[in-house]
Amino acid sequence: MPTVIVNDKPVEIGASEKLNCIEAAQRAGFEIPHYCYHPSLSVVASCRMCLVEVGDKKPDGTVAMQPKLVPGCQTPVKDGTVVISNSKKVADAQKATLEYLLLNHPLDCPTCDQAGECGLQDYSYKYGRGFSRLDEPKNIKPDKDYIGDQITLFTDRCIVCTRCVRFTREISGTAELQLVSRGSHEEIDIFPGEPCNNKLAGNVVDLCPVGALCSKDFLYEQRVWWLKTTKSVCSGCSSGCNITVDQNHDEVFRLKPRTNLQAQGYYMCDDGRFGWKYIHSDHRLQAPEERIDGRVASRDWDGVLPSAKTALTSAIQRKPKAVAAIFSPWMTVEEAYLLAKFLKDQSPDVTLALAPTRVEGEDDTYPKDVHGNPVQPVKFTIRAEKAPNRRGVEAVLKHFQGSLVPSSEVLSGLSSGTFDSLYLVESDPKARLAEAQAEGLKKARLLIVQGLLDSPAVKMAHYVLAAGSFAERDGTFINFAGLAQLIRRAVRGPGESRADNRILWDLASRTGLFNGPALRKEIAGEVAELAALAEEPGELGVFTGGEPAKV
Repeated sequence: MPTVIVNDKPVEIGASEKLNCIEAAQRAGFEIPHYCYHPSLSVVASCRMCLVEVGDKKPDGTVAMQPKLVPGCQTPVKDGTVVISNSKKVADAQKATLEYLLLNHPLDCPTCDQAGECGLQDYSYKYGRGFSRLDEPKNIKPDKDYIGDQITLFTDRCIVCTRCVRFTREISGTAELQLVSRGSHEEIDIFPGEPCNNKLAGNVVDLCPVGALCSKDFLYEQRVWWLKTTKSVCSGCSSGCNITVDQNHDEVFRLKPRTNLQAQGYYMCDDGRFGWKYIHSDHRLQAPEERIDGRVASRDWDGVLPSAKTALTSAIQRKPKAVAAIFSPWMTVEEAYLLAKFLKDQSPDVTLALAPTRVEGEDDTYPKDVHGNPVQPVKFTIRAEKAPNRRGVEAVLKHFQGSLVPSSEVLSGLSSGTFDSLYLVESDPKARLAEAQAEGLKKARLLIVQGLLDSPAVKMAHYVLAAGSFAERDGTFINFAGLAQLIRRAVRGPGESRADNRILWDLASRTGLFNGPALRKEIAGEVAELAALAEEPGELGVFTGGEPAKV
């Protein structure tokens, strides 16, 4: 195996692997500081923060070092390459580079959104001088809040790493951002009349290593050290983008992408990034309800849930073929399994149906050319299928029902009298039964709605079970490619609402608290298509075909 020596530590690399010094050092457990380098972008070696000593180990064991420092991001390694990143020569270069980058940088740390997660702060502490020798006034440049609808630019904080420029040219392909002027007057700007409003624009904020590009949605909302971060998966479409949910006091403030090359890669779309506001909507259901003759009889879980279960089991015992349940493709695998198994254990004649998956247009691929046409190779895709777990719910329903029954059959059956009892799950924040569709529910002798937001069906329900958003639940989503990934509870729901898994766990009268790992093993043993869940999906997920996700 080819071997690279990093700070006297040998590291084996693959025979066909193409690594630079930064990547080889990471594998050896060493950090080479860098600003402009990003694994998904072209290499420009402009920040000069990653300067290292490089040489070659000869067959006789001697080492020939190059006389000058070289940028680690631009220097490939091979068998026998020697990299030194901890020498005095390297340290002096790092101090000089940081001093240069900080010459005109304002002392905005007390008010900057990036404070606490800033590359300049971190590297200044680890590698900097700790003082400045500049006696002249700083070069102050005007801020630009016109960069984009969701982006503002604090120009004087920019270190001109050009990550944002390369992103708009290489990933989104829309090329709104550019460098204008030269020398000390050089700065980021947009082409006149072309703000950075593409559907991936929010990623330039994540890419910015300092506090130059900031999100208007998050600007001055929270200090990052107050935020609690939970790893999860975006529920906006079937891509299954890995994300972190940042919250404080049970209020979500932002979603950020989390790298997973088997899912979405390094980025996420703005629809997912800013599409979580319904979590704190005034239209959220905040308590369960039991209604008798249209009047609320109870708003207590200890009364509503047992009563709903009694009514449901009685309806099944009376006429099982007249009872149906409509599942949502926004349910987790665990939730779908709990409800399906409970109902089929009562009677195999209960009908299980699936609500339609919301589809918006066609898959939107990036990068694009100047005319908006897709360009190959595709580097990011926004899926038209706006449901996070259609594949997972379908696998459960095919196992228990034998086939996929569309919800339209159940709704028409309610109108015709074929069905008279319905358990309806409404988890999609943008797709609930419309007024016209809900009219047929008036004929139902029993209507139980497990929902997230107020809807026409909720108004007609005999039992309302106030459920949770994706940020309030634990479970598994399976994306369009069959990658099973964990979502994790980040916040508590409003009022007396409960996570769907807890509602269905209690409905099925299972003992103790919801136990995700144990339940997934049970699912893997019963549903052949989901056998891969016998092993925990971990941070990066597991393909339901058995192939592990790797980075």
